[in-house]
Amino acid sequence: MKRSIQILVVVCVLFMSSTYAQKSFGIGIILGEPTGLSAKLWTGSSNAFDFAAAWSFEGSGHFLFQADYVWHSSLAKASSGGLALYYGIGGRVVFADDPNIGVRIPIGLDYIFSSAPIDIFLEVVPALDLTPSTDFDLNGGIGVRFWL
Repeated sequence: MKRSIQILVVVCVLFMSSTYAQKSFGIGIILGEPTGLSAKLWTGSSNAFDFAAAWSFEGSGHFLFQADYVWHSSLAKASSGGLALYYGIGGRVVFADDPNIGVRIPIGLDYIFSSAPIDIFLEVVPALDLTPSTDFDLNGGIGVRFWL
């Protein structure tokens, strides 16, 4: 019985240390087009929902909300963290006088630190607005998130 408890404690410690680098919810900022608040919610070991509530500087400038579902593929691992390529699909709403609704295809790099609850990311996002008219757009940004 004592041996079983020791094994259980070791397994729990290993599990907790491996999940420290990837907590489930992060919030931070994104700078670029758009600029504002960024959040990510992990749904598994390589999938997440990625959100932003931000200001778009295109045209006369407007508030927007975007949400994406992204997949991560590991590119490199080091003792200080790991670099992942992510890609996905999502949507956005630009709250203009005549609101724009569109589809996004984010592609980016995400460096997740293993010893700190922080990640940094860089992304490029082709977007296709569907309403009020069809229009192609290219967004991008760099950001940082703190993991809770």
